[in-house]
This record gives sequence, structure tokens and C-alpha cells, in this order.
Amino acid sequence: MENTPTTQDPGLSGNVLFYKNPQPLNPEQHAGLGVKNIDEPFGFLRSAHAVPVTVTEFGMASAAYPIIFVGQERTPVAVMGVAEGQNLFVTDAGMTEPDFYVPAFVRRYPFVFANDEQADRLLLCIDRDAPMVTNQPEVPLFENGEPTAFTQNAIEFCKEFERQRRSTAEFTKIISDMGLFEQKSVTFQPRDQQGNPQGEPQKIADYFAIDENKLNDLSDEQFMQLRANGALGAIYAHMISLLNWQRVISRAIQKQTGAPAPAPTPGAPAPETPGAPGAF
Repeated sequence: MENTPTTQDPGLSGNVLFYKNPQPLNPEQHAGLGVKNIDEPFGFLRSAHAVPVTVTEFGMASAAYPIIFVGQERTPVAVMGVAEGQNLFVTDAGMTEPDFYVPAFVRRYPFVFANDEQADRLLLCIDRDAPMVTNQPEVPLFENGEPTAFTQNAIEFCKEFERQRRSTAEFTKIISDMGLFEQKSVTFQPRDQQGNPQGEPQKIADYFAIDENKLNDLSDEQFMQLRANGALGAIYAHMISLLNWQRVISRAIQKQTGAPAPAPTPGAPAPETPGAPGAF
């Protein structure tokens, strides 16, 4: 499977969050291209309220964000906001909040692997419209027609991300096959300045999560299977991460009003047909 810069111009498929104009890296077409430092390096993240994470990131991400599963593929994402188009962990200066984990999905930008429709392969691409990509670079992508060390590092990073993405798909398949997913919701109770309930509880999101009761009902053989393939650590990290709903809701309320944050109330499984739940 090809995963290096190409001299061809194949047709590409797939739409990926953040990427507006992904182009296969080409030493001829992009000979003078490179990257530069910009004032708001994570400005592109402002409009993402949920970002995909891989199973190996669950432990680190669980210390900061709720990790939920969305869509028919049960893709795991880290929740960074309660409203579409708003990320609560990006500062006004276009930086990520200190001491909060930044998912690999974000850190690989502006690079990404893309599917070649004409062959069974992946090609390294760069978002030509990314603000840090320029034809007057501080760090070039190519020298003498060959990828620079910077580009080689990007290739290796994207290779590892692809491996972890596939491991994550295997993990979610195991969880789904064992019937451990349950559709859930999270709500919060608005309160006045004195802390008294004000108005009706408001739903923040419907999502899929691993149900603790279903996990406890597994047979010894099934439980040992999860232990043997290393899935248990990720399962527990996901469950613990759901406590971070209060953190995210607090940040949203404080950003909007500056008022004390209400406590979230975990809701019962939502009655809607499983699919792409809520705003996620």
C-alpha cells in the first residue's frame, strides 16, 4: 500500500473534518511548498465540538473530555463543546487550553492520508488551504525533489495514526458484537443565581456509551476475552470519562453567562432509533 508522496494525480475520496483542499503531495507540484508559524495555530479547531480519538488515546483523553461513540460505525469522539461549531478548549488566541490533551487527529493537521479511487492505496495529502501552508515556508516539504525530514516525520505520524484507527475499528466491533453499547443522553438543570432550579431540564446530547450493567452481565469467557485483547483499560477509561460532562457543561455556561455552572444529570437511554444521535 502506497503512503508516500506521489508524482501522479489520482482521484481521491472521502471528506475529513478540518480539511478544505487536501492534495496528494507531489514533489513537482509542491516543490516550493512548506509550512510556517502562524499566530493562531489551532484556530482551525474552534469549529469542532467533537473530535475523533483512537482507542490508545482513551486514557489520556479521559482526563479532560467525555468520550462517546457516535453514528452507525460507533466512532469514538472526545466532546469539546455542547453546541455544534463551538470548541470550548481553544483560547481566543487560537491556542489549545494548557494541560488538556490534544488528540492525534488534531495534531496531524495539515497532513492526512486519503484513499486513491484508482488503486488500493493511501496517499499522503496536505490541506493546501491550511493557514500554515505556504509557498514561502520556514520549513520546506521537499529539497532536491525528496521529502525533507519534516515531511518524513509527517508520513510516519500518519502511518501510526492509520494503524491506531484500524485498531479502534476492531475495538468498537468487539464491543458492538458483545452488545455492550447503549444509547444514552445527558441533560442539565438550569439554576438561578441562588442555585434554585429554573425552568425545565435541557438535553445536551444523545450518544452511545458502553453500559456498565451489560459489561457486568458478560460471561467469564467474554470478560477474559476483553482482558486478553487489552480492551478493558479502554472500556474503563471511557466510563470514567463520562464524568467530564460536568466540566464541559460548566465551561459552556461560564462562557455564555459567567454564571455558576449547573450540574449535569445523566439521562436514561433515549428512545430514538439508534443511528447518528443528537448533534453529534
